[in-house]
Amino acid sequence: MSKATRATGALAAAGAAFTVHTYDYDPNADRIGLQAADALGEPPERVLKTLMALVDGKPVCAILPSDREVAMKKLAAAIGGKAAAMMKPADAERMTGYKVGGISPFGQARRVPTVIEAAALDQPFVYINGGQRGLQVRIDPADAAHILDARVAPISAEMRSG
Repeated sequence: MSKATRATGALAAAGAAFTVHTYDYDPNADRIGLQAADALGEPPERVLKTLMALVDGKPVCAILPSDREVAMKKLAAAIGGKAAAMMKPADAERMTGYKVGGISPFGQARRVPTVIEAAALDQPFVYINGGQRGLQVRIDPADAAHILDARVAPISAEMRSG
């Protein structure tokens, strides 16, 4: 596995302090973010997932703890929109230039508005996908928000079981 991706290149170019971590990606996991947290031996609130959504038909990147779900109304409100929906996986791959399971908010093919769950900034560090399945970058969440020029807002809800 290459540890040099567009994501790690973008972080290096931004002068970010980060480390790269690999884990055994399980394509059959029910919840990829939770599988990553377990594989890294980290609590799920510290391992963030990157989701691509549409707010009023326009692409948006949402970053939130792996044990949470996006609250679509909150995401739309954070961007100043009315309605949000998840982007289809094939569209997310085309938009970002990354494969599902390896979508990073850093170094995407096209820059889109990004929102980070406010609770993530309570963590001393977080893990965010590094642009490849099984690759995470460990970074200060405030640095990630700054590099991404992200809005910080409460956009998540507790994950439903089942």
